[in-house]
Amino acid sequence: MNTQSSVPIEKLADKMDLTYQTPQVNLKGKALTTTEVNRPALQLTGYFDYFDSDRLQVIGYVEYTYLETLSRERKRVVYEQLLASKIPAIVYTTRTVPEEDMLELAVKYDVPIFTTDRETSAFVAEVLRWLNVELAPCITIHGVLVDVYGEGVLIMGESGIGKSEAALELIKRGHRLITDDVVEIRKVSDTTLVGTAPDITRHFIELRGIGIINVKTLFGVEAVMDTTNIDLVIKLEEWDKDKEYDRLGLEEEYTEFLGNKVTCHSLPIRPGRNLAVIVESAAVNHRQKKMGYNAAQELYDRVQQGIRANMEKNNFDRQGDM
Repeated sequence: MNTQSSVPIEKLADKMDLTYQTPQVNLKGKALTTTEVNRPALQLTGYFDYFDSDRLQVIGYVEYTYLETLSRERKRVVYEQLLASKIPAIVYTTRTVPEEDMLELAVKYDVPIFTTDRETSAFVAEVLRWLNVELAPCITIHGVLVDVYGEGVLIMGESGIGKSEAALELIKRGHRLITDDVVEIRKVSDTTLVGTAPDITRHFIELRGIGIINVKTLFGVEAVMDTTNIDLVIKLEEWDKDKEYDRLGLEEEYTEFLGNKVTCHSLPIRPGRNLAVIVESAAVNHRQKKMGYNAAQELYDRVQQGIRANMEKNNFDRQGDM
């Protein structure tokens, strides 16, 4: 397992479409190391005890209007205290803009300043969500990740068993590819795993005997996604006639990644089985279970009702014979 230790400030600015206000400050080597964001309301009043200077600082409309009540001398003192704390960056939101004194001191202390037209709450929520993904614990596994009817399906199995071929058939049936061969899995919460593709292999599939194909180029942008939650795992394995396979599905099986459990099905491979159709059915069935319907449980209940009805009929017949 590895955890990404930092996110470059430049990547944040590009992702959030921020406007750079201090081009004199070189962004190279500047990064965020925590998922937390701070609105420096107390710091602007001069209170710096317990101040976490590693966080991205966001100045919204409330902080901006408070600063407008201060004299220029007082504001310079506050700005210098804040910028001298070695903060990673400042973002002004809600169409507010930094003053010349702030920009001058930002260059002096080598702190980048950005602006955005977005409202503060919406911007902070989006940054937190994005940083939680970027800085989440991460592992890399061998497999194929596809989006099938809105369910993220991770297809695993030995090399050459047919994972990529199954993914290609699913793509042709209107589903979307996230990644082939290498899957990066990030734990963004205790219940959510997110899968992405490495930058190098994104949108590519390897087909033995044919080579590398670009799914985005071949099938269009609607055939690919950059990321999806991992909701279901399908493990492909060679058919073993001596092995007992689950035929009802009453008991869920799970596999674990980064401490999170994910529902898992083992599919035996033999000639004539249409893997794409089976994966589609598994995805829809899993979605039904999440919505409260379990086909296997309904069949079991019907069988039990039939058994009880037969027992009651037999008891009635015996009493009639007496």
